[in-house]
Amino acid sequence: MEAVSWFGDWPGHVLVGLILMAIAYWRRSKRWVRIFAAMLLACALAGIANRVVKISTGRARPDVQAEARWSGPNFSASYHSFPSGHTAASTAFFATLAFASWRIGLGLLAIPLLIAFSRMYVGAHHVSDVVCAALLATLVAYLVARRMALSIGEGT
Repeated sequence: MEAVSWFGDWPGHVLVGLILMAIAYWRRSKRWVRIFAAMLLACALAGIANRVVKISTGRARPDVQAEARWSGPNFSASYHSFPSGHTAASTAFFATLAFASWRIGLGLLAIPLLIAFSRMYVGAHHVSDVVCAALLATLVAYLVARRMALSIGEGT
């Protein structure tokens, strides 16, 4: 689970997105270049939104022995539990794909679920951290897919 957690961070998603976008460009598929660009954009925007909430709330990680679990604005990584950045990045990335092409993207949503589970398993997050991150990221993915006029709801 530690390996899943390590590979599930945003740099891995960005690398995969860039490789896929390069392949789509090489194959001259404007639609897929646009989809992969949207996935990267959603990942970045979810990461930014997640970071703002994380620093603002200052929730202690499960392993921190503190009287106040929510400390307010805090720059210490020990108080950056809520929401899960790994879960947000992965969910935004793959949810955008699901909105653009549900037949391909729906099955790949198992990846963010696995990453969310791994973050709880290694003791980095509470259940509410990963659930809220997934909700935030799904909203971002929907807005990006809609703004970039991807085929939301179509099966292609």
